[in-house]
Amino acid sequence: MFGDSRPMVDVFREISGGSHTPIERYDRGKTIFFPGDPAERFYFLVSGAVKLSRVYEAGEEITVALLRENSVFGVLSLITGNRSDRFYHAVAFTPVQLISVPIDQVETALKEKPELPILLLRSLSSRILQTEMMIETLAHRDMGSRLVSFLLILCRDFGEPTPEGVKIDLKLSHQSIAEAIGSTRVTVTRLLGELRDQKLISISQKHITVHDPIVLGQRFT
Repeated sequence: MFGDSRPMVDVFREISGGSHTPIERYDRGKTIFFPGDPAERFYFLVSGAVKLSRVYEAGEEITVALLRENSVFGVLSLITGNRSDRFYHAVAFTPVQLISVPIDQVETALKEKPELPILLLRSLSSRILQTEMMIETLAHRDMGSRLVSFLLILCRDFGEPTPEGVKIDLKLSHQSIAEAIGSTRVTVTRLLGELRDQKLISISQKHITVHDPIVLGQRFT
């Protein structure tokens, strides 16, 4: 049995076979699963960030969530009993480490460990909230507003308070930001430069610090 105080990584190690469970590693930009792949495994993110996106027939790819450590994904397999295909494209947004568990082992654990559904519900609730925020972000036609909304989401989910403001704990290239908000690298570079000139953000070694998220949000409401 496990209680709420146990780290989730320990919970998923136990489900998948104990301390000898292998940690899977993906470099930035590597695909974890494609849309259409069989939904046979359940994933727990140990470290890093994973981007979930929806790919449409015209080739457009829309980001629906950016997950951080202690997140779960690949949950469709739980609902369908691995009788379906993947709905999203899962990509390592940064170098990541994760644990993947066959769906039958998770189903068994859900029956035997009553605390597990609560842990999963908490993780999925945060995921649903972020997805709603991403949809709102992508609804902006103006790329400046879209970028600001995305930065505010990152502050909420990846932000670390510092004397200078909220530092986003991700190394973000201009290209990766552009891919996340449906823009181009050139446009993102220009918009970030404008925010920096206005003293709203600073950038050091690909880490963005938002000096005051409230002020940033108000400027672009």
